[in-house]
Amino acid sequence: MKSVGADPADHVCCGQRTLATDTPARWVSPQTFQTLLALMLLLFPFAAARGENVAPGAHWGAIEFPDRDHTLAMGYTVNRFTEFDAKRERFNSINQTAGFNFATVSWTDRITALPGWSGNLTLGAGPTAETPSHYLQNGFLHRTTGQNPVPVDRARDGGDVMAGGSVTRWSPLFSKQDTGFAGLGIAGGSLYQEIYGRIGIRQLSLAELAAWLFPHSDHEFLNVFSRFVRFSALGRYSRLYGGAAYSEDVIADQSYLGQASVSFADYETADGKRPRWEVEIALTYDSGLFTSPNGRSIIRRFGSVALHFPYGTLETWNDWVGATDNGPTFGFSLMFNVLELYPGFSGES
Repeated sequence: MKSVGADPADHVCCGQRTLATDTPARWVSPQTFQTLLALMLLLFPFAAARGENVAPGAHWGAIEFPDRDHTLAMGYTVNRFTEFDAKRERFNSINQTAGFNFATVSWTDRITALPGWSGNLTLGAGPTAETPSHYLQNGFLHRTTGQNPVPVDRARDGGDVMAGGSVTRWSPLFSKQDTGFAGLGIAGGSLYQEIYGRIGIRQLSLAELAAWLFPHSDHEFLNVFSRFVRFSALGRYSRLYGGAAYSEDVIADQSYLGQASVSFADYETADGKRPRWEVEIALTYDSGLFTSPNGRSIIRRFGSVALHFPYGTLETWNDWVGATDNGPTFGFSLMFNVLELYPGFSGES
């Protein structure tokens, strides 16, 4: 990997300031990307819709579990990259801070033509600027907690866009519900490009797991516990490629990501639908989207909290688990469930 100095030459592309390197960005070949996208689009006419976090959320600590059911979500997503931490220690050779502000649309549903499968399309685009993430980090969070502000020298401005799609196979693993999943996805845009696979368990009931393992035992306590608490975990492997914002000089070749979460709600609903209110807390380990100047992946650890309310989701993620405060630092999203707000979009009478 090529090391970029503190004040490298840069150039302006499409109204955005980007690092200049001697090696062109290593994009996914157009033929590969078009083939994968075409396969996904062919599946979606048979589907209806739900929402997931837009890239680069997974590598910033956002909750990454795929959705299963019919939902169309729209809202606002912010991810902040900081060049320095509060001690002015540089993250890597990237010499600018960036606040990515995306208007986000996400659509997920079961694929009628493929029983047991769901599909997702997610798009985010918007201006890259210091507001509002600079205020939220320095003016609110750090000031409230008594921490020193994070310094900013140069800031990326202009506009950025990321889009992604995925297909996921669901199965009733240890449960009567679809809790086990495995799938493939792609994400790409002005920041970077990615092809990934993920596998895991979503909202597992310990009572059902115990009943599967020990069918003749008494699980009364676990039945009560599992009415209000569920567990999720996933593993994700990615092949990564450079983009206009972050070239191959600073993007890792691959990433290994693990995430685990615990959710709290009353899951014993009369109609079997999702709870109207739910709190989810997640921890994430990522081998790193970015590399150091000597080419080593920079490991990141994150924590995230999400509140699912009747008409949407409010979520925030932060690198407080790793106590790093530079690089992929924090983000948040506010997404509204359009099908709940406007039932006519569901196609149901």
